[in-house]
Amino acid sequence: MDEKMSIMVVDDESIVRQSLYYWFKRYGYFVEAISSGSEALDRLEERSFDVMFVDIKMPGMSGLELLEKVKEFYPDTIVVIITAYGSIDTAVNAMKMGASDYLLKPFKPDQFDLVLEKILHQRRLAFECRYFKGLLEEFTRFDNIIGQSPVMQEIFGLIPEVARSDASVLITGETGTGKELVAKALHAKSPRSKGPFIAINCGAIPDTLLESELFGHQKGAFTGADQARKGFLEVVSGGTLFLDEIGEISAKMQVDLLRVLEDRKIIKLGAREPVDVDFRLIASTRRDLLKEVSEGRFREDFFYRINVITLHIPPLRKRRGDIPLLVQHFLTKYSHETNKQVDHVTQETLELLRSYDWPGNVRELENAIERAVVLSKSRTLRPEDFLFLKRASSKSTGPRTLREIEKDYIREVLEDNEWNVTHSSKVLGINRVTLHKMIKRYGLKKPS
Repeated sequence: MDEKMSIMVVDDESIVRQSLYYWFKRYGYFVEAISSGSEALDRLEERSFDVMFVDIKMPGMSGLELLEKVKEFYPDTIVVIITAYGSIDTAVNAMKMGASDYLLKPFKPDQFDLVLEKILHQRRLAFECRYFKGLLEEFTRFDNIIGQSPVMQEIFGLIPEVARSDASVLITGETGTGKELVAKALHAKSPRSKGPFIAINCGAIPDTLLESELFGHQKGAFTGADQARKGFLEVVSGGTLFLDEIGEISAKMQVDLLRVLEDRKIIKLGAREPVDVDFRLIASTRRDLLKEVSEGRFREDFFYRINVITLHIPPLRKRRGDIPLLVQHFLTKYSHETNKQVDHVTQETLELLRSYDWPGNVRELENAIERAVVLSKSRTLRPEDFLFLKRASSKSTGPRTLREIEKDYIREVLEDNEWNVTHSSKVLGINRVTLHKMIKRYGLKKPS
């Protein structure tokens, strides 16, 4: 067998441990022999093993208890139960709990050959599953934007279409939703992809300085202008200019930019002759610009000039179904960056992360995973690794009833799946008929 695995042998009998250790070692496997279940769990916290051979009857933590823990925290690890108490009931119980196979003492060499052959077959199947899972992840990823929810899949479908045009695009959404990633994807898929992509945060630059940064200046145009300088509107020629938080710019700057978008010419500070410019504008905002227009804080003509095409990125709390996918992505990313083997999140932790409202959206989730990975002393992230998260305040003034919690959760799942009853029933683990009855019972209605 040319596929070499890492194997852990867990048995309180020294002679069994040593026998199995040398038998596997002889065939070139990486092997560790451990005498107790608690010691085995401690070792699993430090590194992963492909296969564990576990004695079913040990002092302290039994083999079945260890099996339960392994399947909870390290589900990819294959477990083979060893027993001298060959009752069918014990073997069946172990298999129901997730054991791959079982061996009876005393061992025969041909038994190991059969078990290892079966394990190698399981590993090949697992590899194929990971391969197809990778294909799924590619399907749910678009230029580093990740999402499997219907609304994100719709955005993925729109990006190539919008990218072909040179029309101005306004990307709306809360802070941290990934508006700049969408802008970069639009640029990457556009005919301007070989040109520069320049991003400017309008809210972080004072208006007087922003004018100089965008338009450039001649030498001596103002105090400190020791030499002529090209502005970003000229430097970005042939590419894409991304103005983040465009709702923060002044009325004067709106007028100046409107003129540039209409004439495709700029006049540098201190200059008289116009300069031709060629760029595509993509802007973003977290503000409700229509409301700003109606209240006189944003120019209507400029709004319609930058809002030829609108893409709205929903907040993470409106697409909670994407959270497990994002968690796994950031877990892999920061495990590699920190050289720490943190490769698993418990189901309880995932539920905690799904229930949190993420006011900082995807950016906050990424920061939370990075912090948890950096500080974790285990391969598995648990709820206690996220105690720093501020729990979203309850909308209710007092304790909620189970009926209220169930009603809110069903509504949340329906909204996440855009009221697709088939998809929602699968998420909830019930059939469509039951879900229809619960929708009727709670008086839930699809928004118009």
